[in-house]
Amino acid sequence: MKLFKEYAKYTCSNVMGMLGLSCYILADTYFVSKGLGSNGLAALNLAIPVFSLIRGIGLMLAMGGATRFSILKCQNAQKQKDQVFSQTALLASCFAVLFVLTGVVGTELLTKLLGANETVYQMCSIYLKVLLLFSPAFLANDVLICFVRNDGAPQLAMTAMLAGSFSNIFLDYVFVFLCQMGIFGAVFATGLAPMISIGILCIYFRPVRTDTQGNVYRKHTFHLVRTRVTLRDTMQIMAGGMPSLAAELSSGIVIIIFNMIMFSLKGNTGIAAYGVVANLSLVVIAMFTGVAQGIQPVVSKYYGAKKTENVKKIFRYAMITVVVLSELIYGGMFAWSESLASIFNSEGDVQLQKIASEGIRLYFTGTIFAGFNIITAIYFTSQDQVKPGNMISLLRGFFLIIPLAFLLSGLFGMKGLWLTFPLTELLTTMTAAFFLESVNT
Repeated sequence: MKLFKEYAKYTCSNVMGMLGLSCYILADTYFVSKGLGSNGLAALNLAIPVFSLIRGIGLMLAMGGATRFSILKCQNAQKQKDQVFSQTALLASCFAVLFVLTGVVGTELLTKLLGANETVYQMCSIYLKVLLLFSPAFLANDVLICFVRNDGAPQLAMTAMLAGSFSNIFLDYVFVFLCQMGIFGAVFATGLAPMISIGILCIYFRPVRTDTQGNVYRKHTFHLVRTRVTLRDTMQIMAGGMPSLAAELSSGIVIIIFNMIMFSLKGNTGIAAYGVVANLSLVVIAMFTGVAQGIQPVVSKYYGAKKTENVKKIFRYAMITVVVLSELIYGGMFAWSESLASIFNSEGDVQLQKIASEGIRLYFTGTIFAGFNIITAIYFTSQDQVKPGNMISLLRGFFLIIPLAFLLSGLFGMKGLWLTFPLTELLTTMTAAFFLESVNT
């Protein structure tokens, strides 16, 4: 029961936090669809891959660094812990500079590369520029959340994520509807959200008490120190977080590919309809990512302590959670597909409603397989077994889904495109099961 309570403590708080975090874009989708119609929804969907890239880089560094931190913490290696945190922060700063520079000088080119036509170009360009300029806040927030969670404060990490998400929803309403700021208001609200989250996390770094000798005691056990980042350090941090990057980056690349195919099949209406499905998918994937990131500190801790049986039990708890969540999610998606599509169909577009409703029912049949794959990938990397974890992530994110999207849409049209996701996840599950069997034997 002690082990299960520890699992529940980390997983429940992290699932709630990730659900809140996924509302960043979902809230934008809702308010943009209501305030700017299908063109606004199409512009937002074209910009989502860049958001996925920023989040992917942030989570890659955060999860990779935090995994190393958790293992070292169990081994009482204080100096190495501080070095890992400092190296992670330095790498995040370098990526932040690249994103900001892209926002300043490369937004127009990026907008064209993402496929925006004249109808949605201006809105998409504005969204991308502001999003890239706020990228340092997104990266810093991801790093702090993961390290605070791995340092034994999952509830505070959850509170910070939820505070940022709820503030985003509130500010979306204020900026888009009350202030009539359009697409700029939506992305400005999204950019402010991680800054509010960082403000909450700063509580963790306050002094707890000061003794009579003037010694200051704090909750956190990691600090910024002077260090250098070698290629080996960089690869070690990035390899540990590769599944998180692959999950986020693949969703962005898949959105680009699906948008291209959708445009050839149904035009901007098809892109808007896919935007509904893609944004619902972000929420669903966030639940499983929450479970995966929740087990990471616990698995890394027991792996570092060489308690193999506890590691396996945590994995079994996670798999049971995936099965239960999958049944609830798909049951709800199937039963309320029409209602979910209509929420984002403010103009009552009959074609958009039909495409999105069918897409919801077909696309989310792959839910249980996606959950299994996400958990298994993080399970491997949490134990420093990066190769099988990365292979699972790359299969589901790149090597299978992209060629299958072109193949199935060419053979079966819209239905084939919607079934690309479940078939990809099913094939990846077979591979993941093989890796698990190989490790156990």
